[in-house]
Formats: sequence, structure tokens, C-alpha cells
Amino acid sequence: MIRKKIQLTVIMVILLITTPYGALAQTNEPATAQNETTTVTTAVRESSTPEKTGTKSVQKEESGKELGTQLPLWSVIPFIGILLSIALFPLLAPHFWHHHFGKVSIFWSLLFAFPFLFAFKGEGIHEILHIYLIDYIPFIILLWSLFTVAGGILVRGDFVGKPSTNLIILLIGTFLSSWIGTTGSAMVLIRPLLRANANRKNKTHVVVFFIFLVANIGGSLTPLGDPPLFLGFLHGVPFFYTFQLLPDLGVASLILLSLFYLMDRYFYSREKPEDILVTGTKPFSIAGKRNFIFLVGIIAGVLLSGFWKAGTIHVLGVPVAIQNMARDSILIIMGLLSMKFTPNNWRKENGFSWFPILEVALLFAGIFMTIIPALAILRAGTDGALAFLIRAVQEPYHYFWVTGALSSFLDNAPTYLTFMNSALGQFYAGIPESQAVHQLIAEHHIYLKAISVGAVFMGANTYIGNAPNFMVKSIAEENGVPMPSFFGYIFKYSLPILIPTFIIIQLIFFP
Repeated sequence: MIRKKIQLTVIMVILLITTPYGALAQTNEPATAQNETTTVTTAVRESSTPEKTGTKSVQKEESGKELGTQLPLWSVIPFIGILLSIALFPLLAPHFWHHHFGKVSIFWSLLFAFPFLFAFKGEGIHEILHIYLIDYIPFIILLWSLFTVAGGILVRGDFVGKPSTNLIILLIGTFLSSWIGTTGSAMVLIRPLLRANANRKNKTHVVVFFIFLVANIGGSLTPLGDPPLFLGFLHGVPFFYTFQLLPDLGVASLILLSLFYLMDRYFYSREKPEDILVTGTKPFSIAGKRNFIFLVGIIAGVLLSGFWKAGTIHVLGVPVAIQNMARDSILIIMGLLSMKFTPNNWRKENGFSWFPILEVALLFAGIFMTIIPALAILRAGTDGALAFLIRAVQEPYHYFWVTGALSSFLDNAPTYLTFMNSALGQFYAGIPESQAVHQLIAEHHIYLKAISVGAVFMGANTYIGNAPNFMVKSIAEENGVPMPSFFGYIFKYSLPILIPTFIIIQLIFFP
């Protein structure tokens, strides 16, 4: 019955979308002339390879922007569909979702891809290849390598998930996230945290605050911490500029850690002592220490791609930076070395399985496909369907909230880049990007700061706001922690806890 309903829905939605796409393909006209501000506002098409020049690259960049001017707002329907599937299926049909989430992801991907390719043909093929070769594949390689290496680090010891213990783990994770990335820090510490709280009945909030702090907000001090900051680094933002986010990180962490400690003390007081008593005497120890070497190798590979400019090669017509290919090769090697030198029994003792990374890979394959029109429309700036939004963003607090709101549901890296370029266009239209970035930092750095904080901090608003959020959720559920649904996370935790925190951040730093 469910299968028939899905098939009927596929047919109806394809008919609904294909007709307008077909009409759009037949009536494509050259984009209107762009004003000076819009030209600078356009995000650099090849975000991972900012050094590219030449007529061919410029033509592809303009082609990508023109696509955003032609796509209607309703072209994001498949993207909304996959988000609603992630939100509702685990709640309404958990058994179906657990066994068929990959098929659901493929369904929404094809629902977008077929009419999109029919309407835009070669340009559509290029867009799809671009987002997978430049964005998705490196994204998954990074997550897989960190997941594999961190899964080989086994922290032993008889810990009790007391409020003080949990607070220390969150503090350590928040600090580490800026140096080994939010994904690396989250994957290293989530399993010790879950083992410490294994006998507690009330522990969902522990994982949620872990997502808030370790998987998101903690990664704000260096470009290593979170992808949008690394993207800014590639586009000329100095490596140590993000240290200016330390006061914002300090205020947010102080608020959230204080709330967590009070909440955890309350829930801990409701536990039965006999339920949480640890009778073992296993001392603290760390197995799999070689994986720290592999973790350093991953960090070195990421830094290499930021400092080394080695040119580009074309893969299926898409320019790919050689240094990025070298980075991905290093990351794969580090993951394989971890698999070779980490005994399987250690991973088993660590509660390691491949399901979380498989779930993320399949779901985000669909998200990256269906997100194409949303990102193209944003790149089009004031010539796209979201022109009203772009024009409305003028003040630092505008940039903070709009960048953060979109980063909660879209990929926060291109969202960051879009609004950074919007700020450049607002103040330094017509000036080369490298010069404009340095002038923005020197004269109006609060705008870049607002964009950076919004993109990094508000990735915690939803499970899909940042990749480690979903991985932490999946690992926690594997270990028997009852995590809230997609909307439950938003309404029970994000809205009452994060949004007031962000309001305080805005009032203090972006009035």
C-alpha cells in the first residue's frame, strides 16, 4: 500500500514539475544586465579553487549565476521534500524509514534531476557533476576519514555520567572542535560520553548539548573548525582572523554550559542511585593511540589544501583543484591506515559500526542533489527569486540572522560565501576580491564576524545544519539513547534554548 502511494506521488509530482520546467527551457532569455553591486555579490563559482582565471572559468561562473536567475522558487520543492522525509518518516513510519531511507533519498534526487536535466540539458549535467565532484565527494571523504580514525580511539575506564563529568567532557570537546574540527572532536568524544551515561535513564539532553557545543559552536576559532570558516580562509580571510570570534564563543559557551549543568543536575537527582552505581574498577586508559597520528595527518591534509596552490585539472568537464585531490588522497590513506592498524575487537568494544556514516552518505547524497536550485538562486543575488531577501540584508544583525537561518537548513559553507560576497558588494563594489576582503576586515569587520558567527553557531539549530549533528544522533540511537525527532529537536531544544542564546549574542555583539 505504501509503495503504491509513493509511486502515485512520484507520477503526480513529476507531471507537476516537468511542465513548468519544460516551459522554462523553451523561454530562456539572456539574463538582465547586472548592477555593480550584484556582480560582486555573486559567490565565486568554483569556491574550492579561487585561483582559477581565464575565459572558460569565467563563462562557467556566469553560466552558474544565470541558472539562478532562471530557476523559480518552487524548484526547491524536492529539497523541502527530503527535509520533510527526514523529519516525518522516523516519527510516522520508523520501520519503513530504517530500511528504506536510502531509497527515499534516491526518490527525491531523481524527482529533481529528471526535469532539471530535461530543462537545462548540458548546463544541468555540469551543475550536478560540479556539486558532487567539488562538494559532496570531498565532504564524504572528510567525514569518513574522521569517523574511521576517531572510531579507532578507545577510551577505557569506569566513569559515571555525573553532571561534573559530563560538563568536563563538553568543555574538552568545545575546545578541541576548533583544532581538529567539529566532526573530529564529536567522533572522538561521543562514545566515551555515551558509555559514561549508559546507566542513566535521563540522558537525551546530554547528547543534545553535545551537538550544540562540540558539533557546532566550538568550531568557531580557526578555519579547521568548520567548513564555512575554511572556505573564508580560501578566499583571503587570514587564518587567525577567526580568533576575533572568541568573545562570541565565550558568551555562548558560558550560557549553554551553565544551562546544561543546571539541567543535568536536576535530571541526575531523579535517577535511582542503584541504577547509576558503577561497581567496576577499570582504570582510565586509551587504546588505539596510533589513530592520533592519523588524525594529525587528516588535519595536515586539510591545511595543505588551504596553503598550497597547484593549479587545476578538468574531471568530466569540471575544474578540480590539484591540491584538493591531494588532500582527499591523504584523507583516504589515513582512514585506510586506521582500519589496518586498529584491531577489530577494539572497534567492537568502542561500539563502532558503519551504519552512521552510511546513513549520512545516503541522505546527504540526496540533500546535495536537491539543494542545487536553492544555492543557485542565492548565488544569483538580486537577480534571483530571493532578491527580496538579499536586498533586505543591510545591517550586521541582518547578516547574523539570515546567514544563520539559511545555514540551519542549507549547506552553511556556500551560504557563508554568498553573504560574505554580499557584504563585499555593499561596501567595495568593483574591487578585486582579495583586496575587498582585507578592506572589509579593516573597516567593517563586524559584518564578516556576524556572517561567521551566524553560519557556525546556527548550524546547531537542526540535525541537518551541520554533518556531525546527524552522525552524533545516529550513534546515540545505536546506543539506545531516545533522541528527539527532527521537529522535536527544534521545538524542545533549539527554539527554547538556542534562539534566546543567539538573541543575547546579537544584542551584545551585533546591536
